[in-house]
Amino acid sequence: MPLSDTSALGVSFFEGFDKLAHTGFFFVLTVLLFHGKIKQQASYSYRGMTLLKILLITTCLGGLIELLQLYVFTYRSADWWDFFADMTGVGMGIFSYIFLHRTRFNEKLL
Repeated sequence: MPLSDTSALGVSFFEGFDKLAHTGFFFVLTVLLFHGKIKQQASYSYRGMTLLKILLITTCLGGLIELLQLYVFTYRSADWWDFFADMTGVGMGIFSYIFLHRTRFNEKLL
């Protein structure tokens, strides 16, 4: 929904709120994917393939959302900046995982 349509509800957002929401949602998604993988492995072992899989999943999801907005949904519009915000959130999530994993368990990066 365009931000101008929310003014009827008495709620006002700043101009970049949409991008901030994209970044936040994909950050949380990335962190939850890492958490799920750690629970599945039942260990905190560091694997580069896990990073690659999560990056691939989140990139495909972000791209698919924008493609659906471009070709399927007539009331939505695709935006490259939304995809960039998605990938920024993913990058923040991966960085957080690497940084916290390294400092907590004293392992080498890749």
